[in-house]
Amino acid sequence: MKTKILDCTLRDGGYYTNWDFSSDVVKTYIETTNKLPVDYLEVGYRNKPTKEYMGKFGYTPVSILKKLRKSSNKKLAVMLNEKSTLPEDLDELLTPIKGLADMVRLAVDPKNFERAVVLAKAVKAMGFEVAFNTMYMSKWSTEYKGFLDNLSEINGVADLFCMVDSFGGITPSEVREITAKVKANATCAVGFHGHNNLQLGLINTLTAIECGVDFVDATALGMGRGAGNLNMELLLTYLKNEGLEVDFNVLGDYVSNFQPLLDEYQWGTNLPYMISGANRIPQKEVMEWVTNRAYSFNSIVRALDNKRNCVADNAHYPLLEARPTDKVLIIGGGNSAIEHQEALKEYLKSHPNVAVIFVTSRHAASYLDIDNDKYYCLVGNEAKRMKRNIKASEFNGKCILAPFPRKMGTEVPDFAEDSTFELKDIVFTQDYLDSCTAIALQIALDLEAKDIFVIGYDGYKGEVLSEKEMDLTNENRTLFTGFVSYFKKPLISLTDTLYKELEVKSIYQLI
Repeated sequence: MKTKILDCTLRDGGYYTNWDFSSDVVKTYIETTNKLPVDYLEVGYRNKPTKEYMGKFGYTPVSILKKLRKSSNKKLAVMLNEKSTLPEDLDELLTPIKGLADMVRLAVDPKNFERAVVLAKAVKAMGFEVAFNTMYMSKWSTEYKGFLDNLSEINGVADLFCMVDSFGGITPSEVREITAKVKANATCAVGFHGHNNLQLGLINTLTAIECGVDFVDATALGMGRGAGNLNMELLLTYLKNEGLEVDFNVLGDYVSNFQPLLDEYQWGTNLPYMISGANRIPQKEVMEWVTNRAYSFNSIVRALDNKRNCVADNAHYPLLEARPTDKVLIIGGGNSAIEHQEALKEYLKSHPNVAVIFVTSRHAASYLDIDNDKYYCLVGNEAKRMKRNIKASEFNGKCILAPFPRKMGTEVPDFAEDSTFELKDIVFTQDYLDSCTAIALQIALDLEAKDIFVIGYDGYKGEVLSEKEMDLTNENRTLFTGFVSYFKKPLISLTDTLYKELEVKSIYQLI
């Protein structure tokens, strides 16, 4: 087959694993790709130190490359981020890997094309094959007009110009049109790297091959940033029918090797990624939203619509002007809010001036019969949960939103439209500003409460917590610590809690 195949599983898949892959996974990966019709392996980045954690393939140190070079019979590629790499950095980043890596691919934003040419010339002078991995292919003709006409500048410099469908939304007809323009201006090899937001990775890649591209990219099980890439096993299975020799026993081992990671990280397309692909919105934020426990698909779609429409938020509500009160009870989602509800309701009925703030509507239906002022925090899934747990005829309270504009847009139950308000600001923290707990604590400040009780913040028991439980625990601890420091008084839990940041006082001594 004329077109070469580049496997970038370890580099692109690292967005899910922080570029950490176990030695066993890497060993099987190398052993299987040695027997598959793959020409290049892009194994990771070469990066200067960053504040964020990245594993071994985020830096691809010399020791790792030596092991790969010894065990792999394929050409090896590494990637540099052009935006964070200067020519003077190359001695540190590339000199140590001469003779270990064959190709250096530069991740390039078209707006930095001129700067990337300078960097590429310096890389080329060091003896490496040089490739431009040029992003945002679907916007080259609209937002980067004239960019394609300047491709002649890489002639004699680049060995490969790879077209990257960053948003996963390009169509086969656009692939044909753009590939023809690239080939008309660039004399080097041309490649295609497709993302799979709209499940067009295969047809776009096959279209690129029909158009005569020299390289195509794919990954094991489509592992890659956001919605992921074209599945290598799918590409090879298709090309087997075109005469490519593929050992399916080996291909099966190659796929099985990454299946546990797919089970763990669940990459692949879904509705938010599809919408981002259709509207050509970057995947970085969408990936963060999709993996956030608090964000519903509705909220993600709303945020994407707001981006597409170039608006800060889709709704604006009056600021909360609350009636001051001495005491506030914040009800969280833990089981204690149900186990001790009779005692709590007895206390609230005898203290009608205590305002009640529901962090979540999970237990709100159990407290509909109290006459105290009620406030409901709306973030993420909460509007949907409220509609499920409270009937329109039962609603009697105020819904409170984070300050405008809200990152994920705004959703409010129809029956609460006239009783919804937004906070002016959250003053006690700069962290987790779209958290229901942050909103609840700010409401308590706005109510000028002198004493703040909480219930339903039980904490998670056990030595081993799930990632979701750890995230929520860290979030709550951060907010509690910041709030107590600002409030200058303790937050008091009326039931036992594992949160050491809370002071405990029994509800039963209050009734």
